Amino acid sequence: MLRERLAELVSQASDGELAVADILAADSGLPALGVTSLTYLRLIDAIESEFGCDIDLDGPFLDTLDGLADHLTRQLDGR
Repeated sequence: MLRERLAELVSQASDGELAVADILAADSGLPALGVTSLTYLRLIDAIESEFGCDIDLDGPFLDTLDGLADHLTRQLDGR
């Protein structure tokens, strides 16, 4: 469920240029899909607002949807 919600947030952060289904099905990382630095800034803001946690912009986990989901899960579990 978290992975799907994050895919929705990525899609919203890209102004709908990336479809949720494409994000979920991708074998490549988010940058290969076309996620730009502006999209990352919007995504991080959305995640921090929705989940109430801090996301480091330089984290290597930002490269993939699964990495982002794993990182967020660890942060939420650590509360």
